[in-house]
Amino acid sequence: MTFSGWPAAALDFYEHLEADNSKTFWQAHKEQYDNDVRTPMELLLAELEPEFGLGKIFRPNRDVRFSADKSPYKTHIGAHLATGGYVQLSADGLACGNGMYQLAPDQLDRYRAAVAEDVSGAELERVIAAVEQDGPQVHGRDSLKTAPRGFPKDHPRIELLRHKGLVAWQEWAPAKWLGTRGAHTRITTFLRASQPLRDWLDDHVGPSELPAR
Repeated sequence: MTFSGWPAAALDFYEHLEADNSKTFWQAHKEQYDNDVRTPMELLLAELEPEFGLGKIFRPNRDVRFSADKSPYKTHIGAHLATGGYVQLSADGLACGNGMYQLAPDQLDRYRAAVAEDVSGAELERVIAAVEQDGPQVHGRDSLKTAPRGFPKDHPRIELLRHKGLVAWQEWAPAKWLGTRGAHTRITTFLRASQPLRDWLDDHVGPSELPAR
């Protein structure tokens, strides 16, 4: 089987889950989730793997241990790719991301050093401009309101220095193409356009070297 998009029933499933986020609803519609939501994502990831690496679908259950919201299920399906990409489907449509969402302390140190340095910092600015020219928008995550300690407030790349994560992101509202191969085209176009940002982060930040908790 080949990926041919998500049927309208996938969006219907999440619309109803938003209205009734309960174990009773989930169990009664588990087959719809498997057939209309998860299976298309599995087919997509299999097709993306040769170019973008192994994909992993996140579990549908929410971790409610430390959350005031005790809704048991996520109202979207998300999948992560080995090369850094992310694909998400919800009642709101399709979304894709690429980059490093949350930097560990050692990653953040390397990120800030590279942004502050003239050559690598200017390279990042060029990468962001090129990525955004192709459609995706680059966003900082968990940004500080002021300059990080040790950096002047008037640094030419102070906005980038304030971020604790950096991702390219693009969203598409529901449309007929979502149920066709057009969805594959939009996803691969995004991933290719945003990959230079991930490449810069891999080259200058890399994985965390801190021991796992």
